[in-house]
Amino acid sequence: MATDMIPPAGAGAFLAAHGWAGAAIAPLAGDASFRRYFRVTDGARRSVLMDAPPPHEDPRPFIAIARWLIERGFAAPAIHAADEAAGLVLIEDFGDDRMREAIESDPDAAMRLYAAAIDLLIELRGHDAMAGLRPYDFAELQREAALLVEWYCPAIGLDVDVAGYQAAWNAVLARAIPERPVTVLRDYHVENLMLIPAGLGLLDFQDALAGHAAYDLVSLLQDARRDVDPAIEEAMLARYRAQTGEGEAFLDAYHVLGAQRNAKIVGIFTRLWKRDGKPRYPGLCPRVWAYLERDLTYPALAPVAAWFDANIPPELRGDPMILAERAR
Repeated sequence: MATDMIPPAGAGAFLAAHGWAGAAIAPLAGDASFRRYFRVTDGARRSVLMDAPPPHEDPRPFIAIARWLIERGFAAPAIHAADEAAGLVLIEDFGDDRMREAIESDPDAAMRLYAAAIDLLIELRGHDAMAGLRPYDFAELQREAALLVEWYCPAIGLDVDVAGYQAAWNAVLARAIPERPVTVLRDYHVENLMLIPAGLGLLDFQDALAGHAAYDLVSLLQDARRDVDPAIEEAMLARYRAQTGEGEAFLDAYHVLGAQRNAKIVGIFTRLWKRDGKPRYPGLCPRVWAYLERDLTYPALAPVAAWFDANIPPELRGDPMILAERAR
């Protein structure tokens, strides 16, 4: 059995201590982090064991944010038990019905399901940001955008104007700093939205920050892992704005955050390959580049677009693993 499918050493004792002695443990999923998930079955009972091993992971933010969401009526997994020092958390099992597969099996349901996801974000913005969350501020946005020049450009052998890159982002990021921050879940997309009787169940929100409401829309509508029909993106943005009264400044923030997030993801996917030995992620970069190039056409992004035009030619915007091989 592959190492990432073997339950953590303390899983049996942890489960036994919380009423699940002898339960079956089966690998469920992993993600781009060090977290792993296992389905725990005991007769008709089912739960999910999260393995968030320290020092790489800290389960406390997930627990705190889940409870905050539940208190406000959102469907986050209930926390059944936790050993924070060991990084083990037993959570509610939302099943296997993800929004992604529901859309792929029934494309006619896409508009309805995306509308439900938009409505959830509209409800979320009605609450002040969770107390204690770090701010999604100028420095954090700039740090994340820099991942592209830190990882992608060196990986393909490209020497770029790093100071100019930072200056270009400095000229636009003020549009992405809100007057009233909200809780930004940060990984809000169809693979983290579960179809449950209560509506949409939320997963993978442990990295939440207090920031601009447009960020989670970008996560959903410029999805790094699947193509989103531009007609759906346009319709969902219109739905959000119609129900919230947001104007052109919100659209500017959406596209600035779209460019920032997509630049970050290109850097992260390259890092997952180069540093962490996960070669499946570079193949997702062409899609992310397409989103990024679309955002760069908006006037609010003119300084950043000019930097990309001067530093990264179109033929070097793609899969870094393939481009690196060509450069040899």
